[in-house]
Amino acid sequence: MLSNPTSRVRKHPDVRRAEILAAAASIALADGLEGITLRAVAARLGVRPGLISHYYPAAEGLVVAAFARAVSDEREDLFPSQGNPLMRVASLISRNEGEGWRELSQLWLNARHLCRFSPALAEAVQVQEGLTHSRLARLIEEGVAGGYFTAADTDAASSRILTAIDGVGTYVNNTAPHADEGIAHFVSDVAEWALGIPAGQLRAAVDRQ
Repeated sequence: MLSNPTSRVRKHPDVRRAEILAAAASIALADGLEGITLRAVAARLGVRPGLISHYYPAAEGLVVAAFARAVSDEREDLFPSQGNPLMRVASLISRNEGEGWRELSQLWLNARHLCRFSPALAEAVQVQEGLTHSRLARLIEEGVAGGYFTAADTDAASSRILTAIDGVGTYVNNTAPHADEGIAHFVSDVAEWALGIPAGQLRAAVDRQ
């Protein structure tokens, strides 16, 4: 007696594309952008590589899309909607000054290196930088309006905080934690200066996260 062939459900292209991007973004955070290959994504989803190439004929396109997806998803976690502006900035910084930032910092460092060789990735990096900058600038504007911050130039304040985050992020692959207190809380110190708030206020809020 012949067994019934296993039926396969054909997924809607939008659903399948979303699955592919989610898998590739997960690989990007865990293994770096170099770990994204058609075969690696296919293995994670339990499908054949040909299915991945149907949606992304070139691996570079998948890498770029995966980077954008991973950064966009993480951005939503970095900017919570609950709490006052001071606590929301503290939440952002606590991720940078703790282990929770490691994967994302490694991804950004990885992408900024590889974008030297990929104009498409370089453009994606610039777009995602702009989106994060705008999101933080709006949060700072809200904080100024509510009396939490006194920054005169919210765009400049956003740039200074993100530059501090990126600067600390260059050490992300160090095996030992920062022994220097000045580096360990560098982002908090810069943010207090950029936002125009008393020294120690933001650091105390970060410690409460």
